[in-house]
Amino acid sequence: MCQYSSEDGFASDWHLVHLGSRATGGAGLVIAEATAVEDIGRISPGDLGIWKDEHVPALARIAAFLKEYGSAAGIQLAHAGRKASTHVPWEGGRAIAPGEGGWQPIAPSAVPFNNGDPTPREMSRDDIARVVDSFAAAARRALAAGFNVVELHGAHGYLIHEFLSPLNNQRTDEYGGSFDNRVRFALEVAAAVRRVWPEELPLFQRISATDWVEGGWDIDQSVELARRLKSMGVDLVDCSSGGAVPGAAIPIAPGYQAPFADRIRHETGIMTGAVGMITEATQADALIRNGHADLVLLAREMLRSPYWPIEAAQALNQDAPVPVQYIRAFHRPAAK
Repeated sequence: MCQYSSEDGFASDWHLVHLGSRATGGAGLVIAEATAVEDIGRISPGDLGIWKDEHVPALARIAAFLKEYGSAAGIQLAHAGRKASTHVPWEGGRAIAPGEGGWQPIAPSAVPFNNGDPTPREMSRDDIARVVDSFAAAARRALAAGFNVVELHGAHGYLIHEFLSPLNNQRTDEYGGSFDNRVRFALEVAAAVRRVWPEELPLFQRISATDWVEGGWDIDQSVELARRLKSMGVDLVDCSSGGAVPGAAIPIAPGYQAPFADRIRHETGIMTGAVGMITEATQADALIRNGHADLVLLAREMLRSPYWPIEAAQALNQDAPVPVQYIRAFHRPAAK
């Protein structure tokens, strides 16, 4: 849930309050938004960043607060690829041309996301190597900032997903064409991050399990990718979907992406996270209790209700930590 509220990638008081509210609200894990590993990898000029050491102190303040109030502190490392250089959503979200203060995006192939958008520059092998190194450097900074969990953003049509999907990747070298070639970049990023991210700390990979378009990336390929990621030390696959191309017909309904987490979990043995229109406590509880996923991740519902975890625990007759300052709001008088 990008906040588009940074200047030059720096975390602000908004990020501290926004993320900190979810920790005081009882979340077991709070993951900071898609955080750019290089400046041209931002979706917008307002994106959070972790491409330079100067970003670390503000992020460290947030990580410390999250942990102080009982949450694990996570951060999502991302590169927007051809979806970079856009206005923030409340200003229309359209592409910003380099002459208007934007920059030229990079991508596996020189194909824009929308007709009329500036054409991204096709990445050279040197570009690929640089971005892989940028992910690893970002993971080192995340560790220095005190985060417990790193998630690699390989979903929603951003750079890693662009390499995976044949709808985006039109390369003819060792990074395009066959399945083995299209997954090469994702595996190189995961391997580079795992080398610098301590073995005892979780590494997640977010994927779009399907493009929802015939001839695109699909669940069968996702299963095989998850199998390979597991062998490289990725601990959990966060199973989202879509975003590769505009206009995909997505059958949105409560829990519509959970079957992807279920299938990947059972066919590969890797842990999975379920996401997407999960809004009710009993719905989330059933996904875990019935073995469909190992983790439930909430986004929009947590924007609407930062204290959802406490309320969910109460609905399920479970205990949940409540900040002492807020006990009077959640205390239930004993029945007479």
